[in-house]
Amino acid sequence: MNDQSVPRALIILMGIAGAVIALFGIREVASIAGPVILALVLVIAVSPLRGWLARRGAPGWLQVAVPFLILVLVLLGMAAVLTVSAVQLTTLISSYAGKFGQLLGDAERFAVSHGISDAQIDRAFASFDPERLLGIAQSLLGGVIGVLSSLFLIVVLLLAMCLDAPITSRILSAGEGRKRGLVIALAGFTHKTRRYLIVSTVFGLLNAVLDVIALTLIGVPLPLLWGVLAMIGMYIPNIGFVLSLIPPALLALLHGGAQEMLLVVAAYAAINVVTQSFILPKFLGDAVGLSTTMTFLSLILWTFVLGPLGAILAIPLSLLVRALLIDSDPRAAWAGALISSKPASLPD
Repeated sequence: MNDQSVPRALIILMGIAGAVIALFGIREVASIAGPVILALVLVIAVSPLRGWLARRGAPGWLQVAVPFLILVLVLLGMAAVLTVSAVQLTTLISSYAGKFGQLLGDAERFAVSHGISDAQIDRAFASFDPERLLGIAQSLLGGVIGVLSSLFLIVVLLLAMCLDAPITSRILSAGEGRKRGLVIALAGFTHKTRRYLIVSTVFGLLNAVLDVIALTLIGVPLPLLWGVLAMIGMYIPNIGFVLSLIPPALLALLHGGAQEMLLVVAAYAAINVVTQSFILPKFLGDAVGLSTTMTFLSLILWTFVLGPLGAILAIPLSLLVRALLIDSDPRAAWAGALISSKPASLPD
C-alpha cells in the first residue's frame, strides 16, 4: 500500500494520536525518564573533555573517571547549596509573618485613601496568608528532597553512560555509510545541545555571580540561593528570568519594603538585559534552531510531561525529537523549515 492510497488527513490524525500516546506514556514514567534524559544531556555536555583526554593518549579509565567525577561534584554541590538554603528559607519566612501583616495593612490604607471600598479590599486580601508563604518554602524543601532521592539514580546512570560513551561514539561513526541521515541528525543534536548547554552554563554562572553581588549589596537574605536559582532559570526558555526574579523580589519586599524590592527588580533587569539580550545571542547564535513560538510551546509541553525537570530540559528534548523525526528524514525538510528560527531552503 503506497502513500497515495492513504488519505493525508488520516496520516496526520494517526501521527497526532501516536504522539499523544507516547507523551502520556513518558509522563507516567517521568520519575525514571527525567533522570535518564538529564544524565544523557550531562554526558553530552562533557563529551568534549573526554575527546580532549583521548587525543592526548589518556587511558580509557581516565577518560571515563574525569568527566564522571566533574558531573557528580557539580550535582552534589548544587544539591548541598539548595538543601541548606531551603532549610534556612523555611525558618526565615516564618519570622516574616508579622512584617507581612504590616505590609497588608499599609496596602489596605493606601487602597482606602484612593476610593476602594472595604469589601473589595477584604476580598482581594482574603487570599493572602503568611502561612501560605511558609507552605511555599516547605514545598521548595520537599522538592529538593525529591531531587536528592533521585540523585543516586542519576549518578548510576551517569556512570553507565560515561562507560558507554566511547563505544557509542565508535558505533555511530561506523554507521555513517548505512544510516547517514540519522547519524548526521544525531551528530547535529549533540553539537547543538552541547553548545547550548555550555554557553547557557557560562552565562548562567555570570548571571548568578552578578545577582549574588547585587543582592548582597542590597542586603537581601540568602543571596547564594537566589544566585543558584538565577543560574537554573537560564536553562528555562522565555520565562526563566521571571521565575528567578519573583522569589528574591518578594523576600526583599518583606525584608526592606518596596524600595528594596524595586532595587532587586532594577538590578536583575539590568543584568538580564546586558547578558541575555546583548551578549548571549552573539555567542549562542542559531545553535538551538527553534523559533520563538516553538521554544515556548516546547516549554509548556515538556513541563507537562516531566514536571519542573522538563522545563529545564525543554530545549535539549525538543532538539532530540527534531533530530529523530525531522532532521533524519529528507522528506520532512518542510517541517524543519516551519519550526526553525531562520529561513531554510525547501526541497523541490
